[in-house]
Amino acid sequence: MHFDQRTQRALREAGLSTDEIDATSERVVEATAETAEAIEDFFDGVDTVHSDMDIAHSASDIVEHDVEYVDLYTHAADLRGYLKFDGWGVYVEGGRVLTDETVELTLGPTVHDRVRFSTDPESL
Repeated sequence: MHFDQRTQRALREAGLSTDEIDATSERVVEATAETAEAIEDFFDGVDTVHSDMDIAHSASDIVEHDVEYVDLYTHAADLRGYLKFDGWGVYVEGGRVLTDETVELTLGPTVHDRVRFSTDPESL
């Protein structure tokens, strides 16, 4: 089950049965997998994306990245993986789809920030 003991207790106190909690937990797992797939689809076949990533020594608020691949996996509500650009890469520690043209990823070391990526720099 996805929910920790405190959350399970709170859900039971709110009136959900064990079966309802199990079903809700499964829906969280499914939603996480759907999000990972949508993010991978966003990057699939795209050569270049733009981001609002804060880059040292950059004079621009919008940065262009050449994408090699994104590889994501899920475990319960956790979405993790790796995003590889031309010459460097970064761990993904979460993410969500904002629009058809934009996703937001929580990036790990060395970025440690939420970053929006878009196929349209005007949407950032």
